[in-house]
Amino acid sequence: MSFIQPRKCILTKEQLAHFQQSKTHDDILSFVQNLNDTVVGVKLTDECTMSPGVQAILSVLDRVEAVAQDTPPIDNKASRFGNPAFRTFYDKVAETLPSLPKEAIEELSVYFRECWGNKSRIDYGSGMELNFLCWLICLEKLGVVQSSDHVALVIRVFWRYVEVMRVLQSTYWLEPAGSHGVWGLDDYHFLPFLFGSAQLKGHKHLKPKSIHDAEIVDEFAKDYMYFGCIKFINSIKTASLRWHSPMLDDISAVKTWDKVNEGMIKMYRAEVLGKLPVIQHFLFGSILPWDGPMPSPPSEEDYVHKDHAHIAEPGERNLGWGSCCGIPVPSVFGAAQAEGKVLGAGLAGPGIRPVPFD
Repeated sequence: MSFIQPRKCILTKEQLAHFQQSKTHDDILSFVQNLNDTVVGVKLTDECTMSPGVQAILSVLDRVEAVAQDTPPIDNKASRFGNPAFRTFYDKVAETLPSLPKEAIEELSVYFRECWGNKSRIDYGSGMELNFLCWLICLEKLGVVQSSDHVALVIRVFWRYVEVMRVLQSTYWLEPAGSHGVWGLDDYHFLPFLFGSAQLKGHKHLKPKSIHDAEIVDEFAKDYMYFGCIKFINSIKTASLRWHSPMLDDISAVKTWDKVNEGMIKMYRAEVLGKLPVIQHFLFGSILPWDGPMPSPPSEEDYVHKDHAHIAEPGERNLGWGSCCGIPVPSVFGAAQAEGKVLGAGLAGPGIRPVPFD
């Protein structure tokens, strides 16, 4: 197999439409669906088989967290935005790749580096989360992991990735990339809610409305991603979900987790894989190839979209993820720091603070 440096190939709505009918799109969605289906009724605390490939990935994630611990944030108290020390972390983290065929390293390393956030903008969003997913897809296509690892890839590998990302988000005050504000599921993540709702499908007692019961959330956060995410959100944002997370509040009115999960998959397809501001940054290589018309040399207009603008900065044409409408969004952790409130124990990251909603 001939490996290539992944590159952007989508600039227009026509190219996006082609992507939505492509094998690469189907491979991503199929991978998400397969992971989703394997964790129905599975708790984070359940035992599962872990292959050498899974163990190697977990070791890499541990090393990434160690890099963050060895790269403390610089004194940046005057700003609510991303901490420049993240750029040092980003450069160091490329050295933590697992053993791979030498010719494959260049291709896979791009997905791996980008899954932690954007170096220039010091931000993170569902597009970077998608890069982590693509990295796992590539590892499976190369035989590092197999379909028999899917349970472990969700409840061990992916959840560990989210835990490490929480450390990075709180340590370096990563800004939400392309944030929908209160109209999104979460400032940073999408897939924990999708996989988390799969875990809860058919549960006899826990219902979508249970996210409003603080005791239930606290008790089951260790077992289910969905409740773990709600607990995290509640720990950094005060007031009701109705005000700071109205989409999650609306979803809680759905009667069953089956319906929630079905809706999450449809939403992922439409709001992540179907949105030009996200997919214009998707990176195509030899493992996840682009088979459509190649883009023309970009013009300034190619980087501005009427429905949800992305304005590229100089030097960011090949990699990088845009802020919503070109406007940087302050980190919730930076805003919380201004309030001078400190969270209780149990959440990683030196910069985590609760932030009131105003």
